[in-house]
Amino acid sequence: MVEAAGHIPRHISVQAAPFDLAVEVGRLTAGRTDIGAVVTFTGLCRDEAGQLSALELEHYPGMAEDELTRVVAQAEQRWPLQAVGVIHRYGLIKPGEVIVLVVTASAHRVAAFEAASFLMDYLKTRAPFWKKEHLADGTSGGWVEAKAHDDLAAERWSAAQAPVKI
Repeated sequence: MVEAAGHIPRHISVQAAPFDLAVEVGRLTAGRTDIGAVVTFTGLCRDEAGQLSALELEHYPGMAEDELTRVVAQAEQRWPLQAVGVIHRYGLIKPGEVIVLVVTASAHRVAAFEAASFLMDYLKTRAPFWKKEHLADGTSGGWVEAKAHDDLAAERWSAAQAPVKI
């Protein structure tokens, strides 16, 4: 775990291995009495059409971690957070397996919810990860394109919006 500016516990990881939600929340909150809210988001690999064997996630090592660190720092500047965690997996991930975890902790729920949403919108639209579908019939479904509704959701965090301070 890295201590961020202002001594905010921060855990950022790009890893192939699955993670344990309870362990990750505990890593950020153990012994803390200043936290009143913890928001978590766990993203799973889904198979909407019943044809997916796995998703293959790729990234640029070093660059992905740097980008996650940069966006976490933005969240820490916008909201009064006590702790932040982001884990993003890479490699071959089967339907039902975890892909991503965002944990935000704050004295108040609004900051924790908004920061988690901000981080997920970034991960869905601008994080340097690429997804390739592997279909159950052994063929490739191709690279997954970004979705317009994800871009629209991310627009609400434009720099013109004032940060929420509670």
